[in-house]
Amino acid sequence: MYQVVKRHLWGYLFLLPAAVIFGLFLWTPIVKGFVYSLYHVDFMKGNAFVGLDNYVKVLRDPDIGRAVINTLYYMFLGLVIGFWVPIVFAVAISELRRFQGFVRIAAYLPNVLPVVVLYGLWRWIFDPVGPINAVLGKLGFEPVSFMTDTSWSMASLVIMETWQQFGGALLIYLAGLLSIPRDWYEAAEMDGAGVWQRIRYITLPSIKSLILLLLILQIISTSQGYQSQYAMLDGGPNKATLTYVLLIVKYAFTSQDYGAASALGVLMFFVLGGLALAQSKLAGKEGA
Repeated sequence: MYQVVKRHLWGYLFLLPAAVIFGLFLWTPIVKGFVYSLYHVDFMKGNAFVGLDNYVKVLRDPDIGRAVINTLYYMFLGLVIGFWVPIVFAVAISELRRFQGFVRIAAYLPNVLPVVVLYGLWRWIFDPVGPINAVLGKLGFEPVSFMTDTSWSMASLVIMETWQQFGGALLIYLAGLLSIPRDWYEAAEMDGAGVWQRIRYITLPSIKSLILLLLILQIISTSQGYQSQYAMLDGGPNKATLTYVLLIVKYAFTSQDYGAASALGVLMFFVLGGLALAQSKLAGKEGA
């Protein structure tokens, strides 16, 4: 054991700063979150141990049911509206014979927009007198209240985020497509396979594990969504965009009830941990 440590000592020393930073800024807040969930947190008078009272409090809050339903709805819309977009674009770009580089850059450009600019842009797009409603009016349709109608508000946010974020997933899919041997396509073309046959029997099966991985990652990321809901609508209208993490934010920074916010975070930790374990097992089966 001593010889192994001595042989790799410099490697361990180089890893030490990263390990310290990892433990200090990642695991320390996680452990403190578990501890704070058992306390009434008061930075002025000191913390008071309350046991499981914070968990009872948040589970009795009527907003938690609404927040969970809204989060599941947000995750569902993210899959229905946004998940397939980068896959379709990546496959279409891979089939291009010219201008692939230009199309890749154009598809990724929305990712570099600052969110402040993005939110201002889409507020104007979704405005009752904005471009979408102007087109609908010319076609003879009634204007849609994208931001104030509870039926449209969450879907509007998902459309906005899909437009901004699909470029990152697109590049990942393109990298996966580039790893597919080109002679497979050449052999398929020699056998008379058309575009749809190549996509169905070569492209999609080759990136199946990548699609599964990004599916799990999207489920996890959308379960933590709150930024656009907070910045654009603050959970409205009528709490239609109040997500689970936004409820945590409101407990912590609006009500300043950090113990209850920590309890909500702990509950979410176990749910996301279960999803991560499920993803790990699925990835293991795919590798086998």
